[in-house]
Amino acid sequence: MTTEQIILFSLFAAVFAMLLWGRLRYDIVAFSALLIGVVLGVVPTQDAFSGFGHPATLVVALVLVVSAGLVRSGAVFLITRTLVDASRSLGAHIALMGAIGGVLSAFMNNVAALALLMPVDIQTARKAGRTPGLSLMPLSFATILGGMVTLIGTPPNIIIAAIREESLGAPFAMFDFAPVGGAAAIAGLAFVSLIGWRLIPNRETDAGQSNDISQYIAELTVPDGNKQIGKRVVELTEAADKADVAIIGLIRGGKRRYGQARNTIIEAGDALVLEATPEALDEFRSSLDLAVADATREEALNAAGEGVEIIEVVVPEDARIQGKTAQAIGLAWRQRSVLLGVSRRGKRLTKRLRQTPIQTGDILLLLVPRDSGPDVADWLGCLPLADRGLAVTVNKKVWLAIGLFGAAVFAASVGLLYLPIAMGLVVVAYVLTKIIPLAELYDHINWPVVVLLGSMIPLGAALESSGGTELIAAALVSLTNGLPAWAVLTVLMIVTMSLSDVLNNTATTIVAAPVGIQMAQSLGVSPDPFLMAVAVAASSAFLTPIGHKNNTLILGPGGYGFGDYWRMGLPLEIIVVAVSIPAILVFWPL
Repeated sequence: MTTEQIILFSLFAAVFAMLLWGRLRYDIVAFSALLIGVVLGVVPTQDAFSGFGHPATLVVALVLVVSAGLVRSGAVFLITRTLVDASRSLGAHIALMGAIGGVLSAFMNNVAALALLMPVDIQTARKAGRTPGLSLMPLSFATILGGMVTLIGTPPNIIIAAIREESLGAPFAMFDFAPVGGAAAIAGLAFVSLIGWRLIPNRETDAGQSNDISQYIAELTVPDGNKQIGKRVVELTEAADKADVAIIGLIRGGKRRYGQARNTIIEAGDALVLEATPEALDEFRSSLDLAVADATREEALNAAGEGVEIIEVVVPEDARIQGKTAQAIGLAWRQRSVLLGVSRRGKRLTKRLRQTPIQTGDILLLLVPRDSGPDVADWLGCLPLADRGLAVTVNKKVWLAIGLFGAAVFAASVGLLYLPIAMGLVVVAYVLTKIIPLAELYDHINWPVVVLLGSMIPLGAALESSGGTELIAAALVSLTNGLPAWAVLTVLMIVTMSLSDVLNNTATTIVAAPVGIQMAQSLGVSPDPFLMAVAVAASSAFLTPIGHKNNTLILGPGGYGFGDYWRMGLPLEIIVVAVSIPAILVFWPL
């Protein structure tokens, strides 16, 4: 073992020890290790920051932005209304989402499948009042498992097919992976749905907690041509319950109706009086295509030009609006802003919002021109609350957002475009079509995760170029000398899984596949079962957040620590090995 290899193995051991300790944030640990590697000369200076331009790092960043675009467009609400019910038990929810994720990732890149479903899962967790961390990891594992089933589901399968073509003259076909990958995926999904999710640490986060002051009394207007016209108010109850909104009245011709409103037939121009959180209000508005204001106030909003944003402000004693109404101070025409809702310590209001005198201590929900929030709050004399990332869903662009995302996934799946390029084009298109405001573009990227990946990739490349991975391969061949073929196959799977948890699964496949062929030739057996073992094992990176891009994607949103993954991941890897070895021996005989 060379000095360079000793230093790199020591660095990796130190990094994982520090990450498991958990006292320092993972990006600081990884970046420090990278700099130490450069100073000690084991990572070339010119390659020190190559990881920040690596496709894996770019895909993670781009996918987070695309996910935000799918939320802003209303695509996520469309899926949640159709498939997901927040009232389901956590186990049933995980089983359903896991099945959907597994099927999707078999026919599209599993990173793209997670990008589509992750915001759906987070929205459902919010509505159910639980932390997203309880269901995001099972969803990530499910999409990884589903990718094993087909050629295009995951990069290791594509690489294995290419290596087989180079070595044996013909690649694997689209569904050659299905018998083994499908068996592993079904067994893995069953474990994740029934037992695995119970092993995840339950850490409370803001996403799973409610706050009474965020319950607003608000109004939404029924515009001309809306599909709800002609229905009775009571017929909207199901949609309101799904969005966690309470319909408490209806306004027509400036007059407020309460109890009798339930059986009132809705007309154009009516305003529904609601009690809801800002997020629930936006979901309900998006699902029924309602308007935030009447025609006059819509004109004020449209005059803003660069889009709108939602802010929350609290009213102090000396505020301009204190004791006055939004209509009296000219909020709409002076500031091009709309009063969306008022929270008054749980009290219900009896007048129209814009005609309701505002009291000291009220919390106002305002729709304002983008980037003008501080100016509007200052003009009102109010104090802005901490930004909670509230956004307005652009539901008129839902099919445009879905179409752009679907086209990119298709182009990447059939090889027309490289996945990072396809995702990058989607991001650009989302910005140009104003699905994502330019001002918010970089807000959706989880920068600590980007630093983690960008730092670890050069270290992994250095381990490979120094001969460290070859050293592991040689030791593996020596270790299995004299063992029966099925035992050699099992050892190969275990070692490949272990490498995949540390290195990128693409790099692991490139190293392990030739080793598998060499081992098969030394045993005088078919190399196909060994290639299948490598394909399944390289995708089974469940112990760490850096082994697979999907695990990295959920690290921030799920609120996980580095050491949380192995709790469910270790038994899952054991199950994959236990199921895959017999399946390989049956479908790909030695």
